[in-house]
Amino acid sequence: MSEQSRRPHKPGKPYRRPHKDPVRILAFDALRAVDERDAYANLVLPPLLRKAREKGGFDVRDAALATELVYGTLRRQGTYDAIIAACVDRPLREVDPPVLDVLSLGAHQLLGTRIPTHAAVSASVELARVVLGDGRAKFVNAVLRKVAQHDLDGWLATVAPPYDEDPEDHLAIVHSHPRWVVSALWDSLGGGRAGIEDLLEADNERPEVTLVARPGRADTQELLREDAAVPGRWSPYAVRLTEGGEPGAIDAVRESRAGVQDEGSQLVALALAGAPLDGPDEKWLDGCAGPGGKAALLGALAAQRGAVLLAAEKQPHRAGLVARALHGNPGPYQVVAADGTRPPWRPGSFDRVLVDVPCTGLGALRRRPEARWRRRPEDLEGFAPLQRALLRGALDSVRVGGVVGYATCSPHLAETRAVVDDVLKQRPHTELIDARPLLPGVPALGAGPDIQLWPHLHGTDAMYLALIRRTA
Repeated sequence: MSEQSRRPHKPGKPYRRPHKDPVRILAFDALRAVDERDAYANLVLPPLLRKAREKGGFDVRDAALATELVYGTLRRQGTYDAIIAACVDRPLREVDPPVLDVLSLGAHQLLGTRIPTHAAVSASVELARVVLGDGRAKFVNAVLRKVAQHDLDGWLATVAPPYDEDPEDHLAIVHSHPRWVVSALWDSLGGGRAGIEDLLEADNERPEVTLVARPGRADTQELLREDAAVPGRWSPYAVRLTEGGEPGAIDAVRESRAGVQDEGSQLVALALAGAPLDGPDEKWLDGCAGPGGKAALLGALAAQRGAVLLAAEKQPHRAGLVARALHGNPGPYQVVAADGTRPPWRPGSFDRVLVDVPCTGLGALRRRPEARWRRRPEDLEGFAPLQRALLRGALDSVRVGGVVGYATCSPHLAETRAVVDDVLKQRPHTELIDARPLLPGVPALGAGPDIQLWPHLHGTDAMYLALIRRTA
């Protein structure tokens, strides 16, 4: 029996095979992996793109469109959910997740790109026929035709409450963040509508790829020879790739002489390395070293001064990533699998200690947009004991006169100042160092002595750093 005769169709209308669009199928597969496996798009997408290129017929423009569809859909998921909910006749939770992924991809094409309306709808319906079947493709067609009746501003005027009535819910829908995240970020900023809107919008922008030239192994001049490469804004070792590109194709990156590292992370390492010490400067510790970006920069900086870096990471497989990042470091170093909350080394062994603690990751929502939908307020309670224990372990590990850097990729006050304040209340022989002078030329670092970086002010992840000197 032929394929056509097996398919039901109206008399006089022969069955037409759905058009398989590799770009949109790839984008759908990436979204399903993010949803089903709790994967991150920045880990799922590159191998999918690589496999598509190896098959042939998938060019640079295809990769760019697939990337935009995936990240654009994830960043604006909250907004698109509110719009789609207004166009369906059932609660959104009752729509099958694969169907919702196709609808979200279609909504992004209609409301967030320059793809013509008819092309966005027809391509989404064809995708639905391929991955969902003809029956649900009709549902997709009906919903997206309703979505297409307004542009994004028109929909926001309909589905978002007025700012004056409910400012947090308004911002949550307009800027596609969970309400609790809006509230937390607003508290961290200290109020004001302009600042929070700028921050939320910055979270929805596609970040540039930033490289770090590891001292003694590469220099920025080598990296600046790459296409569309410009110097970093703040770090002397940073180079930005303004048009994206494939970092793995760069010799210095492939050889670990350079790496991909947000400029905020570079600044944290530089501030710790530049903090004034009383006494020797010979032994450095990275107490939460995985996956190795800060450790590689610290190791290179330590080598310039004749110091030795110990990079410790609790998880053995992540310790392996650290070892790979540090391989070829110009000076001596050691990588160990060790728990920073129960340090296996003697107390007071180190002159400088960094602990970049596990956190909610709310400071990196530009790079991992799906994290905003996975995190819950109760996650803060789960991280809190570990963050405090790691800081206590770091303070035990540093000698008198030495310096500890407490860092986290979150601006949430519960993960930043609350942790530092709580631990230092129990440690009277410590003092906070003003970190701001250690980042010359970087504006808007706050009232000090700690520093908070922001995507909308600095173009970096929202990294936090407190520098603490042990005094006795």
